[in-house]
Amino acid sequence: MWIENGHVTGRKVGDCGSNLGLEVLRGTDTRGNKFGYTARTKDGRLLRCSSVYIRNGEGKVVGCLCINFDISDLLMADKAIGALISGPEAADPEKAEEFFVNDVNQLLDALLQKVQEEIGKPAAYMTREEKIRAVHFLDRRGAFLITKSGDRICQYLDIAKFTLYSYLGEVHAELPKR
Repeated sequence: MWIENGHVTGRKVGDCGSNLGLEVLRGTDTRGNKFGYTARTKDGRLLRCSSVYIRNGEGKVVGCLCINFDISDLLMADKAIGALISGPEAADPEKAEEFFVNDVNQLLDALLQKVQEEIGKPAAYMTREEKIRAVHFLDRRGAFLITKSGDRICQYLDIAKFTLYSYLGEVHAELPKR
């Protein structure tokens, strides 16, 4: 037996084999070489392992080359990173609440993209009620505070400016008075 970096598994020359080695020697495991499986050390560390069996001329297993990589630290790092980024947007990055752009045109484009995601279809397929919902969505997010946004929103929704003001009137009529 040859062991290099025995600290990974905690084993040394003269130690017994593993349960998988026993299964191979017994003949109950006939699947052959194994790659990327997990194992646990007696002190609880998790390893990523691969085993390649060495066979003699008759096909009998006479040795094994095993590579074991301790992934415990990586798993702890993954857990720590997961805790840092957890929250509603971690489950669905498409639902991020804030987006960064370089100018107000890009900001308006991003808001128009969000309204399409919110409604669930392109503006060309929106009903009147869905377009009113879109106007309400854009109004709540401050889109109309952007200079000349009304023109772009009308073009996006394929409505006249008069229709846009009508929709805004309906939206504001439904809002509670402050």
